[in-house]
Amino acid sequence: MADDSAIDLTRHRRDYDNAPLDPAELDDDPLVELRRWVDLAAAAGVTEPNAMTLATVDAHAHPSARVVLLRGLDHGLVFFTNYDSRKGRELATNPHAAAVLCWLDLARQIRVTGTCARLPGDDSDRYWHSRPVGSRLVSAASPQSSVLTDAAELDRRIEQLGRHHPDGEVPRPAHWGGYRLLPDTVEFWLGRPDRRHERLRYRRRGGPGWIVERLAP
Repeated sequence: MADDSAIDLTRHRRDYDNAPLDPAELDDDPLVELRRWVDLAAAAGVTEPNAMTLATVDAHAHPSARVVLLRGLDHGLVFFTNYDSRKGRELATNPHAAAVLCWLDLARQIRVTGTCARLPGDDSDRYWHSRPVGSRLVSAASPQSSVLTDAAELDRRIEQLGRHHPDGEVPRPAHWGGYRLLPDTVEFWLGRPDRRHERLRYRRRGGPGWIVERLAP
């Protein structure tokens, strides 16, 4: 029997009016193109244009996903986290991951698949010391993804750590640092009228360079 109280989500349907993607206008390097799209989102006033959903899997192939912030872009996508968190534990077991950057107001998204590798300690140190003191305190004190006895437990941990470092110079803990997601595919999606969406996927060749393929919407 139909539930009359159910929310009618069809009324939220919208159409998109982006012009077609011209493959000739895309950069040969998908990470250069990715940076362009992030910059476009930032210029458009998107909140946290560098937010991306990161998906990982555990040893039993059970997936999990969460939003992290893209903090660097070179030959891969760089993000930072607690190595003992769920994502850190899963990446230690299986380095394969997927990421999505999505800007709904622009009807654009980017999908990335690849493998994650930890950053060298010096790189993680540099980013750690660029963070606000409060962020360093919380990151060092938090047993991320672990069960807390109550809401005050984290406050106690932060307070105790703060007493040990009254100058605010909290060293980077060994369990915290960066990863680089090294892509093997990067797909650019653009919303178009009547759901004739554009999908262009970069896929690594056997050697250097990328193959660009058009996918059906």
